[in-house]
Amino acid sequence: MTDATALPGCVINCVAYDRAGRRRDIALDRISDVLAVDDGSFVWVGLYEPEDALLDKLQEEFGLHDLAIEDAQHAHQRPKIEAYGDSLFLVAHTAQAVDGGRIRFGETHAFLGRRYLVTVRHGASASYASVRTRVEREPELLALGPSYGLYAVLDSIVDNYLPIVGEFHEALVALEKDIFADEFRRDTIVELYDLKRELTQLRLAVAPLQDILAQLTRMHGELIPGEVRPYFRDVLDHALRVNESTDTMREMLGAAMSVNLSLVTIRQGEVVKRLAGWAALLAAPTLIASWYGMNFRYMPELSGRYGYYVLIGVVAAVCIGLYRYLRKVRWL
Repeated sequence: MTDATALPGCVINCVAYDRAGRRRDIALDRISDVLAVDDGSFVWVGLYEPEDALLDKLQEEFGLHDLAIEDAQHAHQRPKIEAYGDSLFLVAHTAQAVDGGRIRFGETHAFLGRRYLVTVRHGASASYASVRTRVEREPELLALGPSYGLYAVLDSIVDNYLPIVGEFHEALVALEKDIFADEFRRDTIVELYDLKRELTQLRLAVAPLQDILAQLTRMHGELIPGEVRPYFRDVLDHALRVNESTDTMREMLGAAMSVNLSLVTIRQGEVVKRLAGWAALLAAPTLIASWYGMNFRYMPELSGRYGYYVLIGVVAAVCIGLYRYLRKVRWL
């Protein structure tokens, strides 16, 4: 057994598995010695945000390609799968829920060879310690080689998407109550936008992963044995479900934002109609009174004994009639 303290802090594990799937911890300097003996064993190294010098050392131990190492040194890569000789380099985006209900995204880079698997995590990403523990309980499957370890990692990444999709759905259901509320809340639009933005980011992580998994189920037979391909097909099925759910919720969010803005416009139109109705009621007596504010000497009503009272009655009749009409057409 290797003393764990002898490993750099960014090295989560450095393990060799024999042909029976049994685990043996090794030092980084022993990797090339293990690979030199073709006894059916393979090496699995797990890293978290490693330094460039450590990646350079692993490049020397495993014979990794320069371009793959350059990508692994820098995060913010797009999800992809690339073949370099007899090895594969994969990039998958991870998602993790943090405090406050926000979603943080990270990356996992994987190097797969005939007798090794190297996983490099960047940013928000759950540890794969539980993944290794699970597969080590099934040594007969782990004996299939490093491709089974890669399956377990990708399966964990996709499974972590599922509860996030569930949280998005619950958030959307809760926001629906605010969408149809009587009062307009600016925060509702902001929350809808934030939710749609995170759904879009999740889709950008899931959609390319489908192409990666499809390749792993059909191609690279020298690295992916036939016994492991059904497991990748199962992960692909889960990724398809996540992608479909994400697309559905994005459409629902777009519709929700449109409905919310439409309701706001309708409410504003109702307010404008009521203001216009009251303005019409005020306009009628204002118009009549303005006639008698003009400085004409000869106006027939000025000499009448009851002209003042007649004018009041006319104004009242016009206002009452106009009020009843506006109520009838629902402007008041």
